[in-house]
Amino acid sequence: MTDSEIRALAAEALAGIAPEADLSTVGDTEDLREALDLDSMDFLNFVIALAQKTGRKIPEADTPKLYTMKGVVAYLAG
Repeated sequence: MTDSEIRALAAEALAGIAPEADLSTVGDTEDLREALDLDSMDFLNFVIALAQKTGRKIPEADTPKLYTMKGVVAYLAG
């Protein structure tokens, strides 16, 4: 999966959880939870959506790696 495919997948996952969230306004190293005003349940749903869309298990211990878009890309590309 390319970086742009991962970003599109993340944007799609977020659209289902927080339709008003504009991922284009968030920097690569900004905390997605703060930048998009996601509460803990929203973020958990985001992680679940990423897991479902990629077919990968994402252990709870790995969720801090997904706090930034840079982290999402690195995690899902690896």
